[in-house]
Amino acid sequence: MARVTVQNLYEEHREQLLLELLTTIPEEATQVEARDIHRPGMALMGFSRSSPTHRIQVFGEPEMAYLAELSADEQRSALQQVLDLSPPVVFIAMDQRVPAPLVELARERNFPLIRSALPAVDFISELNHVLERGFSPTTDLHGTLVDVYGVGMLFTGRSGIGKSECALDLIERGHRLVADDIVEIRRTTEDVLIGRYREVLRHHLEIRGVGVIDVQAIFGIRSIRMQKRIELEVQLQDWDDKVDYERTGLGTRYTEVLGVNIPKVIVPLFPGKNITVICETIALNFMLKIYGYDAAHVLNERILETMKTSNRLRSYLEQDPE
Repeated sequence: MARVTVQNLYEEHREQLLLELLTTIPEEATQVEARDIHRPGMALMGFSRSSPTHRIQVFGEPEMAYLAELSADEQRSALQQVLDLSPPVVFIAMDQRVPAPLVELARERNFPLIRSALPAVDFISELNHVLERGFSPTTDLHGTLVDVYGVGMLFTGRSGIGKSECALDLIERGHRLVADDIVEIRRTTEDVLIGRYREVLRHHLEIRGVGVIDVQAIFGIRSIRMQKRIELEVQLQDWDDKVDYERTGLGTRYTEVLGVNIPKVIVPLFPGKNITVICETIALNFMLKIYGYDAAHVLNERILETMKTSNRLRSYLEQDPE
């Protein structure tokens, strides 16, 4: 799980969340332990027994309007109830004026206090997206991720087998590169795998015998995308006469990444095989299955029905005395 800190939230998302720092942020990393966000209305009024601890607190217009009705001593007492919940940070939404007791308490405790120009609803929505990404399980895989007809295809296989060359051919045919060599994968709350490039390798391909090329510079902006859902693994293997490769497509292999199962297709390679057209066909066949049409099962049912019809006809002819 990714490490989320108040320092990273402020430094990396300051522009997105329209943040303004009202107190100093401690030099030592302040860990955000939970991804859910809390509005401290009940805690301000003195009922904090059921309020969760160690949660980010967001003060919106109702909370600030309530504080405005209190004296300075009452404000300090009410705010003390919130800070006793040990939040990692307090955000003030909608660029509202901050009561002096809150600033004083934050400074006394060396506590991060940050204001946003966004309305509370919009701010919480944006912050939820940020925290979801930060708390999502992640991993790195050696492979190449390409968007083929809208299907996120993760190419895997031994080093030098031709993953990048296959991706290059697909790009030349109008498909889009997401990542090569190292694919950073994140699992969302909906158990969806999202793959993207590693920043230092951004949309570059290494072609053996040629070297490193910049896909965007050569093929244009339409040849790349920032991230893509991973829906299918295509494992490239050297041809082996001893292996019984899939021929009917009735069985489906799966591979597990971060606890999520995705279909897996093994493609054996030998000289002269048109791997690019095969990969396009795999993507189109996957889309047909998503829409409810499975060619292998349709053919199997047709064969079984033909056999039944043939058996009925043979039985009839055998019993016909004429």
